Amino acid sequence: MTADERSGGATGGRPARPSEELTPLPDLVHGRPRAGPVRRRRPVYVDLLPPCNARCPAGENIQAWLAHAKAGRYEQAWRQLVADNPFAAIHGRVCYHPCESVCNRATLDSAVSIHSVERFLGDRAREQGWMFEPPPARSGKRVLVIGAGPSGLSAACHLARRGHDVEIRDAGAEPGGMMRYGIPNYRLPRDVLEAELERVAALGVELTCNHRVEDLAAERAEGGFDAVFVAVGAHLAKRVDIPACDAGTMIDAVSFLRGVAAGEPPAVGRHVAVYGGGNTAMDAARVARRLGAEDAVIVYRRTREQMSAHEEEAEDAEREGVRINWLRTVTAFDGPELQVEVMELDESGRPRPTGRFETLAADTLIMAIGQETESAFMRTLPGVEFERDGSVRVDGSLMTGCPGVFAGGDMVPGERTVTVGVGHGKKAAHHIDAWLRRVPDERPAKHPIATFDQLHLWYFADADRRVQPELPVEQRVSGFDEVVGGVSAEAATFEAGRCLSCGNCFECDGCLGACPEDAIVKLGAGHGYRYDYDKCTGCAECFEQCPVHAIEMFPEPT
Repeated sequence: MTADERSGGATGGRPARPSEELTPLPDLVHGRPRAGPVRRRRPVYVDLLPPCNARCPAGENIQAWLAHAKAGRYEQAWRQLVADNPFAAIHGRVCYHPCESVCNRATLDSAVSIHSVERFLGDRAREQGWMFEPPPARSGKRVLVIGAGPSGLSAACHLARRGHDVEIRDAGAEPGGMMRYGIPNYRLPRDVLEAELERVAALGVELTCNHRVEDLAAERAEGGFDAVFVAVGAHLAKRVDIPACDAGTMIDAVSFLRGVAAGEPPAVGRHVAVYGGGNTAMDAARVARRLGAEDAVIVYRRTREQMSAHEEEAEDAEREGVRINWLRTVTAFDGPELQVEVMELDESGRPRPTGRFETLAADTLIMAIGQETESAFMRTLPGVEFERDGSVRVDGSLMTGCPGVFAGGDMVPGERTVTVGVGHGKKAAHHIDAWLRRVPDERPAKHPIATFDQLHLWYFADADRRVQPELPVEQRVSGFDEVVGGVSAEAATFEAGRCLSCGNCFECDGCLGACPEDAIVKLGAGHGYRYDYDKCTGCAECFEQCPVHAIEMFPEPT
């Protein structure tokens, strides 16, 4: 080996200087990496909207209170629930739970029994004496609520919790509206209703019963009210001309149910016919059976698929011995006989007469063809406009054309249920509060809904839905005892645990265990996780395994 070779040759015997290295040392602090994968997408924790939350007319954060119930934090679950809906024990019984109709779990096995957990929490609150937190400060503003039904009571509760002085005025002898006078005891026991109402009264809400408002403008001025919420229920029965004689009894369903609720049930005879296809018709027929009717038949001019009653209401009625005659219309009532005409559907699906008649036995005919609201007392208000059906026209904030006067529940067009009414009360309270305080009334846009196809269900095992106990049929029709029972604490906790937590992280640690780069930092129980993007390569392992789609991959920002 020559001297040049021993000394490096290329430098003629001189040692190489650092500046003459063919490959410079990498800068490990600055600049982009020049080896390994280049991240094109990055994972981000997201919050999607669960379909149950999106479908709830009362605006409940169902997923949140189910999570508390799953962990056994029952009072915290109840407080989360009543932040949106003050009447958990009532809704757990009478709501038709549209939230369950869109539950993603139904595609896996069966929907979460949300209403049974809600009822459990409401009953637990009643047993434990839980009360609403008082408002931190009084606003000095006065609000008049017309109507002590679900919508008016809901608005009053939410307004009182915001610090406003609220008075409810109602024409009835006792508060509750159709919850008291339209829903029978076997669905809503009166002690449950009373407990929920007492909790609202404890907030300082003033209640004036047996007070019919005749001139709203005058009452608002005389009482010095800063705002008004009108929530009068639909108590006026719609009329239809049916030839009848004095041999039989004809009564509207609202009056019939009200009389029974007030302890003054009418004599109905052995054979009762109910004309109509809504939930009120189903209740009227079931009540007639409990009053001693051996035969109760519902006459409805459309088909089962076209009825306005909820399917479970019709099923319960039929289980209790009520017969339903579809595609029939009443043409004459000459007790003890009822004449009906057979109908058929035309090409558009509408019923039309056929000229064929039938005779049914009927000592009493109960008319259940719908109700209307009383709105004449609002016609003295400037700017208020009415729809063709007599309901009040409102804007997106539920305010009428008269500044400071809002309306909801049965007073405005829409579905007439307890839950819808309570939701209107909550919405109105929010907008009334903003209007009184003269603050911007803006809410952020809702998140996208988490759909079933977005979920990765490897995490969840099969779990059968817990069933509520029910009275035997023969025992139901012998009295007004509650038909459906509640579930135990164990069953409620189990049912809450069936929730898939669609679209929202529930800290299962799956992402933490799946990340090959140790790029996920756990922030502690209840605080979730964060990404260390200096380590993350964008491999999407966390996204692929997340069972609830609480992680989304987004393009790397440029």
